[in-house]
Amino acid sequence: MLHGERIGLRARLEPDVPVLHEELYEDVLTRSRADTRPWQPTPAGFSPYAVGEASDGHAAFTVVELTTGEVVGEAIVWGIDGHNRLAHLGLAVRPGFRGRGYGAEAVRVMCRYVFTVRGFQRAQLETLADNEPMIRAAERAGFVREGLLRRSAWVYGEFLDEVILGLLAEDWAKTEG
Repeated sequence: MLHGERIGLRARLEPDVPVLHEELYEDVLTRSRADTRPWQPTPAGFSPYAVGEASDGHAAFTVVELTTGEVVGEAIVWGIDGHNRLAHLGLAVRPGFRGRGYGAEAVRVMCRYVFTVRGFQRAQLETLADNEPMIRAAERAGFVREGLLRRSAWVYGEFLDEVILGLLAEDWAKTEG
């Protein structure tokens, strides 16, 4: 497990799946804002949060509160490019845990994974331009706004802008030193 002060990132366990599925997938608006793929109903027993085999292309974590062990949400390092040594970050926090700073801490712990554990040179994230909590969390971890993708995301009946944020290993090292 990778530890922050109040949260940890650990491998996904079977008991995490129904919690994540119910609060982060079955809430259609939440899922539509968190994923570029369209929401669709899933057959019984299937979940995009299902525990799967390890992959070179992504690392999926469950975010947990260290004191209680409660599931806070999911974190994913995806689009891993070993040749160019870069990866994308994704995060979804359960509604009852939002507004407590867990997202910002999870972003910092994911950065430790990307830069310290994996030795990558760049981390990137894309989020909806109106997702101020995610933008603040990323900027507190040292990410810099690098671009705006105008009307690039179809979200629940409308096109929305996305912000691209990036962080380089040398900039991360300055914040961790």
